[in-house]
Amino acid sequence: MNGYDNGEERTFAALPPARGGAFARTWWGRAWLTALEDGALDAEQVRTGRRLARAGAVGAVSVRPGRVTAVVRDTDLVQHRADVLLDRLSDARWDRLLGLAAERAGHVAALLDREVPPELVEDAGTAGIDLLPGLGELEAECGCGAWDHCRHTAAVCYQVARLLDQDPFVLLLLRGRTERRLMDDLQARGTTTPPGADAPPGGGSGDGEGAEGSGNREGVDAAEAYAVGDILPPLPTAPDLPAGPGVPPSLDTDAPPPPGVEPAALETLAALTAVAARTLLAEALHGGAGGQEPTARSTVAQDAVRLAAGMPEGATGAGPSADALTDRLARGSGRDRDELAAAVLAWRQGAADALSVCEEEWSVEGETLARARAALDSAWEEDERPHLHARANRWTVVGAACQLRLGRDGRWWPYREEGGRWWPAGEAGHDPATVLAVAMAMAMARPDGEEGLSRRPVL
Repeated sequence: MNGYDNGEERTFAALPPARGGAFARTWWGRAWLTALEDGALDAEQVRTGRRLARAGAVGAVSVRPGRVTAVVRDTDLVQHRADVLLDRLSDARWDRLLGLAAERAGHVAALLDREVPPELVEDAGTAGIDLLPGLGELEAECGCGAWDHCRHTAAVCYQVARLLDQDPFVLLLLRGRTERRLMDDLQARGTTTPPGADAPPGGGSGDGEGAEGSGNREGVDAAEAYAVGDILPPLPTAPDLPAGPGVPPSLDTDAPPPPGVEPAALETLAALTAVAARTLLAEALHGGAGGQEPTARSTVAQDAVRLAAGMPEGATGAGPSADALTDRLARGSGRDRDELAAAVLAWRQGAADALSVCEEEWSVEGETLARARAALDSAWEEDERPHLHARANRWTVVGAACQLRLGRDGRWWPYREEGGRWWPAGEAGHDPATVLAVAMAMAMARPDGEEGLSRRPVL
């Protein structure tokens, strides 16, 4: 799980939309959601928050002792800062909890494997230490002004459940301990001899019979032995990931460039290379993308769109040089500037797959067509069901500026009409009803023409 660690605070990048199924797979993730769902006063707000989280409306999540913060984009596209608060454990309670963990090597091994053993939570509860949140413990603060859990804080809680599934240290940080400090404390306690562990080395009884002579003596789990033993020195920590890609040098000088050299194009390529280098470093540090099959080679037209999509807005400056670079990319992709802008939006949302959906039409038949119609029919009552005009793989809502497009991989993509052109409007999903509901909510929240151009990429 990628995340930026700044000592007492960890920041996790926004997660993609949840593709169906439950938000929490682990028992501790489900316990977190139970605290939200049983403690919130308005169940409808919780359900709406779940839909927002599933649609990918929660931005980067910042976790620090006692507080989780994220910006949530509502269905009307207004962004709200939402905070979820949880009481930190006192130093005395942490001391008791660590003592309980150190008494059993399996607890330490589980924590090192990023799991929360139920027995540890039960033992802690018996000792009066509530590690997981209980009813009413998740407090809410939101910029929308709600005094209890609203859709925005609920959406943050559902997103946190996804983070907890991958790393329970998120919960431990909320309760007041960073991963590094917790591991240091556990290691310090693991070097002491546990109660009753005064038998001679090798498991013998003291009469000269060692492990080799015991015959049927049980062994010790390797993970437990490593966790409690002073076997190896601690491994060095991985290098920190830079906060952002490096800034390439400026090529804006008084000297004229050599023939055939475009400074604006070189600056853009250097900036894109720095972004790609940081991405590769992040994958190496966090175990991503390794061992994946290489992607298919891009065509020249696709590569031109990829370069345009990778340019930070304003990276090429303004004036003739920037215009010439944009025109060159448009020509290389076989498009005009508006067509390139639509292609860039598609690429940013799904690379080559989304680009093909933006441009290709193909017939939907057989089982695929039947499943899609069944999903749409079951999602609404008959008198509320939107009327769709289907043409090939493009299904347009009659009387609304939104459309669904089916990709060859079975995913549906939302589109929105602005200025007489269809523009990609979000990420794809396998359920056409869910994708259509989000697209229609966005269309109703912002009528055609209102702030519409702000969604188009600046080229």
